[in-house]
Amino acid sequence: MLFLAVGLVLLALKFFEIGPVAQWSWIAVLAPFGLAMAWWAWADWSGYTKRKAMERENARKQARIDKNRENIGLAPKKKR
Repeated sequence: MLFLAVGLVLLALKFFEIGPVAQWSWIAVLAPFGLAMAWWAWADWSGYTKRKAMERENARKQARIDKNRENIGLAPKKKR
């Protein structure tokens, strides 16, 4: 996501001819978009995206369990 944000900022600076970015080549300005595509391809290929999604789901599930236990008067289990 960082590559995409940097790419958008550089694109705006180049388009509106602001600062030294106006003198850069279009390849240098558009490079962050290529890096973002490469990152997303690697993240999907390696399973990074799925692993992070599973971690978020497990954290939400555990928070829900802890909240329900607290609501019925039981203390949540301590992690060792």
